[in-house]
Amino acid sequence: MSNRSTSAMQFPIQKTAEEWQAHLAAQQAEPAAYAVTRQAATERPFTGRFNQHWQAGQYHCICCGAALFTSETKFDAGCGWPSFTQALPQAIAERADRSHGMVRVETLCSQCGAHLGHVFPDGPAPTGLRYCMNSAALAFTDSASDGASDSATSPNTSA
Repeated sequence: MSNRSTSAMQFPIQKTAEEWQAHLAAQQAEPAAYAVTRQAATERPFTGRFNQHWQAGQYHCICCGAALFTSETKFDAGCGWPSFTQALPQAIAERADRSHGMVRVETLCSQCGAHLGHVFPDGPAPTGLRYCMNSAALAFTDSASDGASDSATSPNTSA
């Protein structure tokens, strides 16, 4: 039984569990992607491929491809998960998460409802927010090319 808010949220993109599993497999998503995005699992800290990823580009939902964050808003929070100060407009839906004996704000893709992570009020200026995301929920598009990339090593120091 989930301790997340019971208010029903509807999203434009709807699929069955089997359709999501097949879609993620076709996307060559990492093995944890289904558990993270559709069952609200959390990847272990410091293990995600985007935790120390600093290439210029855009982060997308692994399930539906919706744009979520730009690299300009990514920063090193030292928490072990990719962190951002600001989401793209209307990219994120939020709901209360009371699991694990805590009260947090869960973040979901506004288009397909994929669990992305949580947002906390302890981020840097100007927003004061820290969007703490699971790498398994994200895809990345390099701004220098049309292809995806996941190899970069220098942190964004402007955030």
